[in-house]
Amino acid sequence: MPSFAYQAKDASGKSVNGVIEAENERVLRAKLREMNYYVTGITQKQTAGLNADVSQMFGGVLGKLRGVKEQSLVVFSRQFATMINAGLAMVRCLDVLGIQTEDAQLKPVIIQVRREVEGGSTLANALGKYPKVFSPLFINMVRAGELGGILDEVLNRLAGFLEKDFNLKKKVKAAMTYPMVILVMAVVIVIFLVTFILPTFVSLFSGMSMKLPLPTKILITFTNGARNPVLDIGAAVVLAILFVIFKRWTATQSGRFQFDKFKLKLPVFGLLIRKVAISRFCRTLGALLQSGVPIMQALEIVGKASGNEVVADCVIKVRESVREGESIAVPLNLSGLFPPLVTQMVAVGEETGNLDGMLTKIADFYDVEVEYMLASLTSLLEPLLILAMGFVVGFIVISVFLPLYQIIGNIK
Repeated sequence: MPSFAYQAKDASGKSVNGVIEAENERVLRAKLREMNYYVTGITQKQTAGLNADVSQMFGGVLGKLRGVKEQSLVVFSRQFATMINAGLAMVRCLDVLGIQTEDAQLKPVIIQVRREVEGGSTLANALGKYPKVFSPLFINMVRAGELGGILDEVLNRLAGFLEKDFNLKKKVKAAMTYPMVILVMAVVIVIFLVTFILPTFVSLFSGMSMKLPLPTKILITFTNGARNPVLDIGAAVVLAILFVIFKRWTATQSGRFQFDKFKLKLPVFGLLIRKVAISRFCRTLGALLQSGVPIMQALEIVGKASGNEVVADCVIKVRESVREGESIAVPLNLSGLFPPLVTQMVAVGEETGNLDGMLTKIADFYDVEVEYMLASLTSLLEPLLILAMGFVVGFIVISVFLPLYQIIGNIK
């Protein structure tokens, strides 16, 4: 099918440009008129010769795309739900979404999904060909929405889930930004002092036949070592080797499990990671159950999407418990990862038949807990980092001035 580049104006008079496929120019003009666009120009693109093999290869390349923004997926889900609810055909919805999206990486994916749907594929199967863009959670919720005839509700629910998940990540990153800036500034200051300022004093003190104080000796040793190319290269090689070993270790399932377990035991940060994991587990499972995804399939998706091997191991035990006809709350309680508040609320949700609603309430509660903890952690880290920065600078100043005081005393 040929592609056409068009120029048009919308109802407000704003200029709109894009590329769209159509059987011919007449059909394209009709499509644009249905979208309330006033056409000012149409040019046929030289892509009509693409055969099925090339198209399939193009789709395979698109399936490997990375970096589609979460906000773009939120907007995509919201707009899709609105148009489906308004009664528009799915192909037409995807047509409009492909034109309107501003994400350069999402746009070609939507176009390819529209082709798949137009060819008779279900929306879930078409989205499933792009796993780097649409997560298993997204695909399975869409599949449940299609089967249940509530695709618009599911898409709205997906958008809400993605928004809250994105906001949680954004809060964590924002809380860590200021401490990281202070830490980077401290490192830059130390590097500047060691590179440009301290060598002058080191050469001065080294040429004197006086007994230097211990802090000054430590500073001279550190400065000489930091400016020695052999030591620098050796340290860089050792760090690179350790990094490679660490990456290979964490690439194994046992290594990831041990590292994730270690992170959960960290002071302060371990509790924060635990609360984020609980919130994500509850919100993901609740969203899947609300959308009509079967419990066993939902638990499998939650385990894969958890991002933490300790949580994934806990989910495996939960699935075994459910398969044997037992409750979800018992294995959650035995894992030691979930506090009694969570397990008791899950148990109540199972007894009342409102597990999805209870999981959503737990996730909302822990989102607030994470927000408060981030605020407390930030207020605690700021003075600690400033104190550490002051200690380093103070040590350098003392190491430099102690020999100067000795020199002045000798002169007197």
